[in-house]
Amino acid sequence: MQHSLTVIHALGTMLILFSVTYLFPICTSLIYQDGTLIDFALAMVMTFAVGCLMWMLTRHNKGELSIRHGYLLVVLMWTAMPAFATLPLLLLINGLSFTDAYFETMSAMTTTGATVLTQLDALPPAINLWRHELIWLGGMGIIVLAVAILPLLGVGGRQLYKAETPGPMKDSTLAPRITETARNLWLVYLCITLVCILSLNVAGMSWLDAICHAFSTMGLGGFSTHDASIGYFNSAVIEFVLIVFMLLAVINFATHFLAWREKSLKLYLRDTETLCTIILILASCLGIGTFLWWQGTYPSFWTALRHASFNLISIATDCGFASVDFNQWPMFTPLWMLFLSCISASSGSTGGGIKMIRTLILIKQTGREFLKLLHPAAVNPLKIGGRVVPDNIVFSVLSFIFLYFMSVVILTFTLVISGLDFVSAFSGIIACINNAGPGLGILGPASNYGILNDFQTWICTLAMLIGRLEIVTVLIIFTPHFWRR
Repeated sequence: MQHSLTVIHALGTMLILFSVTYLFPICTSLIYQDGTLIDFALAMVMTFAVGCLMWMLTRHNKGELSIRHGYLLVVLMWTAMPAFATLPLLLLINGLSFTDAYFETMSAMTTTGATVLTQLDALPPAINLWRHELIWLGGMGIIVLAVAILPLLGVGGRQLYKAETPGPMKDSTLAPRITETARNLWLVYLCITLVCILSLNVAGMSWLDAICHAFSTMGLGGFSTHDASIGYFNSAVIEFVLIVFMLLAVINFATHFLAWREKSLKLYLRDTETLCTIILILASCLGIGTFLWWQGTYPSFWTALRHASFNLISIATDCGFASVDFNQWPMFTPLWMLFLSCISASSGSTGGGIKMIRTLILIKQTGREFLKLLHPAAVNPLKIGGRVVPDNIVFSVLSFIFLYFMSVVILTFTLVISGLDFVSAFSGIIACINNAGPGLGILGPASNYGILNDFQTWICTLAMLIGRLEIVTVLIIFTPHFWRR
């Protein structure tokens, strides 16, 4: 009972903190006079009031969370915050159902970038900024931000950090204290975001577009302020800037911090995961660009390379921007892009999917099993980048990948049973569970998820949640062992 009240207390604290995020769109509304001020202020007051009520009722129940309650709090936060984030959308967008509003905010906070909204160009500036701000906050993880603050309020944070942070090696930190680790990650995240905003503005975007698209880029969320996404700008310079920052966002932010602290780029070269990610993505750009030119999709090799590079990097990094309708390309190319979205992101980045480190571990373990068949007595520890990977991590990776593929299969067949065609269902689930955004078929970049019925929308919402929290964090609370004392 004590721990349950501590979870409620922490949840109330998080909602109080979350209410502060409404200040940004409120300021935007004041600047642009777009008529949304009262609605955002009302949403802020409602969120703050609920958080304060929960906090007051449990104010005597501060304490360190157990591991299981840390997992429970993470799941509750990632389901509750999107619900409160729907308030401005429901108040300001006529005819928008709660199902679609919740899908939109869950898509933002999980950095998926799948949308049900149309006529984005006509949305009030504060609404567009709100959608993109949610992506930016979700990118590094509101839970990780709270890790730096909750200990000051009497609520421990290490369990939250381990439950929310992506990747199989979560115990490696940048500093002795978890709060300092969280601050370091956010400092790097904030600084790169500011540089991205300035770069996009110099490249030709307005300040509002630059801020929104920088938030989307660093969170690898893929929302845009325009229905045509990046194709609206038709600018190779803007696409190049976005490519650079998408590649930065798909690299482990701990690597960025260490490179900055040591003032050396050699750390990137020594990081096996980063090297494999960048080499795989860039080689795929060259290969797909050549393939599109050879197939006659584009008359010029450089045009083919430009469109292939931007859209492939966008999907491979799980961002989700689009400059053209790649759904019209030869089927091999979008399927390869979806495949890359499963494995390309680094652990500790804002990307989703299996992650490159898990892919490398799986490949190494496969080779290890082959060697064991030939030489049963051989001692062959699994190493990544010269470091031995403990067997417990290898086993957890194998379990994760099994759960990942089983989740894809079950959710895909659920959509097929509901009436969706297989290509749309499969690609939609892959895109949602990888937090990549657009799929194929009727869920391609030229369309959106608004075409789904309510049941299908909730299935995709679930896929986004379990993908963002890396499956185990969500599924573990449904096991009998979790609820036993």
